[in-house]
Amino acid sequence: MKKLFTLVVLLTALAAAPAAQAQVKLNVNINIGNQPVWGPVGYDYVDYYYMPDIDVYYYVPERRFIYLEGNRWIFAASLPGRYRGFDLYSGYKVVINEPRPYLRADVYRVKYANYKGGRGPKQVIIRDSHDNRYKNNGPSHNDHDDRGNGKNRGKGKGHH
Repeated sequence: MKKLFTLVVLLTALAAAPAAQAQVKLNVNINIGNQPVWGPVGYDYVDYYYMPDIDVYYYVPERRFIYLEGNRWIFAASLPGRYRGFDLYSGYKVVINEPRPYLRADVYRVKYANYKGGRGPKQVIIRDSHDNRYKNNGPSHNDHDDRGNGKNRGKGKGHH
């Protein structure tokens, strides 16, 4: 009887294993089509980009820049005028997949300080990629020109 019980437990565990694997595969997130064309290639999913050169975050799901204005975080569709000279295409972007990383900005400022001023590794951006996964990222995902200036300048400002 003891052997039969052990066999039943073992078979039950083996039968549950494929279901557990299938569950893991079903919970994978992909947002390649929502990433901006100035984002770096190589990521199936991105929540935020951090740009150490200007100490700004970009929230991919809402297509919003997040930057400090005084002591408040501002969420906007475009960068403010003080970043007019920043080139989104050549500036280094760090991918961060954690909730609200700007609330731990001091950690990221220190961790990526060496990436400022073009000292980060060279990144291939989505616009220049030959990877077919990014082919859907056309002009509709490019809300900003090469200087980081948005077409919607001054619109959509707010804070969370």
